[in-house]
Amino acid sequence: MRVLVIIPSYNEESSIRATVNELREQAPDVDILAVNDCSTDATQDILTELNVKHLRLPINLGIGGAVQAGYKFADLNGYDVAVQLDADGQHDPAFLKDLIAPIVAGEADLVTGSRFIEKEGFQTSSLRRFGIKFLNGLIRLVCGVKVTDATSGFRAVSRRLIVIYGGEYPTDYPEPEAIVMAKMHKMKIKEIPVVMRDRSGGQSSIKFLNSVYYMIKVSIAIMLRRLQ
Repeated sequence: MRVLVIIPSYNEESSIRATVNELREQAPDVDILAVNDCSTDATQDILTELNVKHLRLPINLGIGGAVQAGYKFADLNGYDVAVQLDADGQHDPAFLKDLIAPIVAGEADLVTGSRFIEKEGFQTSSLRRFGIKFLNGLIRLVCGVKVTDATSGFRAVSRRLIVIYGGEYPTDYPEPEAIVMAKMHKMKIKEIPVVMRDRSGGQSSIKFLNSVYYMIKVSIAIMLRRLQ
């Protein structure tokens, strides 16, 4: 199967080089697509220097738009599996084979890497763990899917879901809503244990002061998605 790893990137000059090089070393058989979401730092120069395949977005679309651009590229170029991997070094490429395996076996269309199944590695802050548990419960309530790490951006999807996500993808803070979206399209969903690391550079898109806004916005988006 042809596998594309999508790396959404916004102002990741401090980490993107190490992320791409580690991915090339750990998974030499996959294709890489970095999506430069109109970065204002040296991210573009580094991508060019690395000679890595990338999209250069003319305006900042946010994480949802950047990821959707990657899925659209995967769809147009006939990839069988697409993997999301953060540019900041949190996601270990050593787990790529484990993410992809259930899709290759026909057991899942969406496979998410969860840091909370075996509870090893970086577990994020207590505030974020509370928020993740809330979203896990909301997803289970509205569509019956049991997940342990709803906000994980380390995930692999099948060809069927590549087509769907390329055509439509949630915008702000998309990961929890994308799970509900997959369920509404009757896709098979699975989680596997992974070990995540603290970010090696860059800044989180979710700051402490807007965490309440994040919870309200994502919760409403999940419920509205369920009603569609």
